[in-house]
Amino acid sequence: MIVCCGEALVDVLPGDRVVPGGGPMNAAVAAARLGPPTAFVGRVSTDADGDRIWSHLVASGVVLDAAQRGPEPTARAVVELRPGPVFRFEGDGTADASMTAVDLSPLGPGPHLLHGGTLGIFRGSTAGVLADLVEGHDGLVSFDPNVRPQIITDRAAWQGYARRWLGRADVVKASDEDLAWMEVTAEDLIGQGPAVVLRTLGADGVEAFLAGGGYLRVASPEVEVVDAVGAGDAFCGAVLTRLWERGVLSRPALDALGEDDWASILTFATRVASITVGRLGADPPRRSEVE
Repeated sequence: MIVCCGEALVDVLPGDRVVPGGGPMNAAVAAARLGPPTAFVGRVSTDADGDRIWSHLVASGVVLDAAQRGPEPTARAVVELRPGPVFRFEGDGTADASMTAVDLSPLGPGPHLLHGGTLGIFRGSTAGVLADLVEGHDGLVSFDPNVRPQIITDRAAWQGYARRWLGRADVVKASDEDLAWMEVTAEDLIGQGPAVVLRTLGADGVEAFLAGGGYLRVASPEVEVVDAVGAGDAFCGAVLTRLWERGVLSRPALDALGEDDWASILTFATRVASITVGRLGADPPRRSEVE
């Protein structure tokens, strides 16, 4: 199945509107809504916000057999208006950063498509647990750094964890902003071992750099952007969905995909992302809405 591991938190919007969020959690919701069996692996608080997250995952059909609950508070990303939008992160000692172990055996035998990124790769004890998991994983690995500079207090530590993920990543998705902050190019990353690096360009679409030297660019559908939150996560969930549907569960199968295959996969993924940005909140579409 598809296994998305990392943080689940809540976004607190103006007017005290609380919305479940977190990059890996959003990706899990996106993939599950599109059809494949999908699990979320992370630690979710037992507080009211954690209950809201858990219910959101259940309602979206995400498998939670390998997820954890804990008494630590839920991390909160608070958006304030003063007068322009200001982002404040409340994440000291929170559940998402407090994992001490992970066990995928309740999900059954693999190979699983493992995906991670965003905050879970570098915060608290969770960072080491997930890095160990990905290094010992025997299936495909998808990595979305989804850099959040305002939260990263130790750049060197972040880079250390990112290197561990990149050392095992088969699929890497990164935005222009991610690459600029990391001070690398997509060409640099493809040289480090992934089969494909997907460079997202917002409204200008996505570029794919293939390990064999292939390259293609797919345009994004034109859409009125209502809220861009969760678009990249929905894109990742859609890419993983297409790989799972094609039975691409090993590196040789991934390496065998050509430019035409990736054009089809990315056309679907950009469609999913375009629907997501067309409505408020990280609210990926269900399969019937895409088709």
